[in-house]
Amino acid sequence: MYPYALIGNCHTSALINATGTIEWMCLPRPDSPPVFGRLLDPDGGHFSITSSLSSSPEPTTSQSYLSNTNILTTTVTLSNGDSFRITDFCPRFEQYGRMYRPAALFRLVEPLQGTPAIQVSCRPVCGWEKTAALPVRGSNHLRYDIRGESLRLLTNMPLTYLCEETPVALTRKFYFGLTWGLGIEDDLIKVTHDFLEQTTRYWRLWVKHCSVPLLHQQEVIRSALALKLHCYEDTGAILAAMTTSLPEQVGGQRNWDYRYCWLRDAYFTLTAFNNLGHFEEMESFLNFLLNIALTHEQSRDRLRPVYTLSQGLPLPEIEHANWSGYQGSAPVRSHNLAADQVQNDAYGEMILTFTPIFFDERFLDLRTRDLDGLLTHLAQLCARSIGRQDAGLWEIRGGWQEHSFTNLLCWAGLERLERIKRAGFLKSITLDLTAERERASRALLRAVRDGAVRNGPDDATHDAALSQLAILGYPDRALCDSTLSQIVRELSLTFDGSETGFFYRYVREDDFGKPEGAFVVCSLWIAQALARLGNLNHARAILDRVVTAGNHVGLLSEHFIPRTKDQCGNFPQAYSHVGLINAAFAVSPPWSDVL
Repeated sequence: MYPYALIGNCHTSALINATGTIEWMCLPRPDSPPVFGRLLDPDGGHFSITSSLSSSPEPTTSQSYLSNTNILTTTVTLSNGDSFRITDFCPRFEQYGRMYRPAALFRLVEPLQGTPAIQVSCRPVCGWEKTAALPVRGSNHLRYDIRGESLRLLTNMPLTYLCEETPVALTRKFYFGLTWGLGIEDDLIKVTHDFLEQTTRYWRLWVKHCSVPLLHQQEVIRSALALKLHCYEDTGAILAAMTTSLPEQVGGQRNWDYRYCWLRDAYFTLTAFNNLGHFEEMESFLNFLLNIALTHEQSRDRLRPVYTLSQGLPLPEIEHANWSGYQGSAPVRSHNLAADQVQNDAYGEMILTFTPIFFDERFLDLRTRDLDGLLTHLAQLCARSIGRQDAGLWEIRGGWQEHSFTNLLCWAGLERLERIKRAGFLKSITLDLTAERERASRALLRAVRDGAVRNGPDDATHDAALSQLAILGYPDRALCDSTLSQIVRELSLTFDGSETGFFYRYVREDDFGKPEGAFVVCSLWIAQALARLGNLNHARAILDRVVTAGNHVGLLSEHFIPRTKDQCGNFPQAYSHVGLINAAFAVSPPWSDVL
């Protein structure tokens, strides 16, 4: 399992290992170059607070979030019984009528038992060059000049001990305020406690406003909190993950940069927020997409699959040979060549994203002329994509083909538009939506073999993504049943002859051979589809297995290997947490059963 926890505030974020060391943080944005990157290289920069006692056995640590928050505590207990606690958080709360979410991280270190000695090491790097950022000492802070901006570390710890990494007895609380591009003018101790209290209150109120299912509530709440941190509130973009280059297979080359906004992933994320009863994310993403459609000249012909958090394209894809990679898994990459691909399912998913606006009277104010224009444009792109070759949702880099998943999403998008227009909206659409929807259905049916939809008309392999057939409400119940049952049979990942409850996304050869691990969201899609088709017992059994793929603080990765219980791929993965939330809602009985 990845020994990391995530903290953040919808503007900045960090991964902290199980002993309390910050090993991944990119500033000023999550898709910026790293300032702490030891996650991907021993010399990649870190901010550690460790015991200076060299003894055997090693100190024991425990880590958890304050309940219903994104505030992390790490407790370190030494062999002599002394102990201390580190509290880490990024401030987030309402102030002066707006959300306060600075590019800042606070650390509070306090003794719990005895008088432990600690050693603090703050060693940021200047991004992908991996050169050490040298500190400039102030009266009670250090300043690191990085890419023309300043990273400041304010503390009440003696700077001599901090700069020389000298052990110091923890006879009182030590405070650290790490900020990018701004200083802390007020008293650090006062600010830390005030920010901690307000941030705690914010997250707990946000959770109270979540709808939750009857089953797996704690896992759903943790997934919801993690998912919220993947929303880059400044622009409305939704990140696929907070990391780059964590390998799908250790030692392999499936190492990709996921710190961007995939339109497809954003759709699935918003389905989870809709289940949770949070809708502000949809409105923010609508503005993000409207801005792309209205201001990007190239978007008139096609939308790109993925954008940066500022709506640019993450190109060119770069390999950083000076970084060794996670557990030696090279290459380390930044940017993503997927931005140059054609992935035609995105148009249907964008239509599905905004469908609730027309069927839910709470969204009356979002029914604008700009949205009508966007959906009219998406309708044309969706119809044009039927039967076309593309890279598909799995972003195959070599050998595009016609994909059933794309045809399914074209059908779903056109079917929703047809119903929206029938309800009296989108009068500007002149496209024959019924005819185009039927054409998409015929294209989908060309890939049916042995009663099940396969990957494409020219590819009879199975694909777990086609479990979406049932989830999206395709009207042929027999086809949904048969497709899902064959996916379950053919893509089940077994260990010692027994089913694990996990599934491959596919078992065919791709650009890098055959996948070895389970793609976590596929297992959750299958559970959701089974529940949709009425097989609740099987669906619940799968979900019960998949929740065990969470690490010590309940966070899920992209891939999971049940045999070794290894998490693989980028982490935390928004897709996986989306799948858990939606599956938990799908398998849960109504609250009226227990209240």
